[in-house]
Amino acid sequence: MLPQSISSHSLVNPLDYELASERADALGRQGRKAEAALANLAAWSSESHQRIDRMTLLDDASDAVWALFIQREICGLRNNGDVIDRYQIPGEVLARLGATRR
Repeated sequence: MLPQSISSHSLVNPLDYELASERADALGRQGRKAEAALANLAAWSSESHQRIDRMTLLDDASDAVWALFIQREICGLRNNGDVIDRYQIPGEVLARLGATRR
């Protein structure tokens, strides 16, 4: 029998807990990928990265940010303004979200 302070509705289903844990872990991984891709883009300069095309880095950053936004939506987080501010996502990346590469 459950104590009076705990109702059967307040107990977490183990499967729901595991799914929430996996969603949170995936969100963290995708956040780190977006952060790394944005850092690579910000660090690019024509002198130091002659072999790496800036458009490739821009594509990588927009893909990573797009995937982060999708993962956030899966987790029920629909306002991306705080993420845009936190990661200082440039407008040129935001303008390319969801675009396919040539």
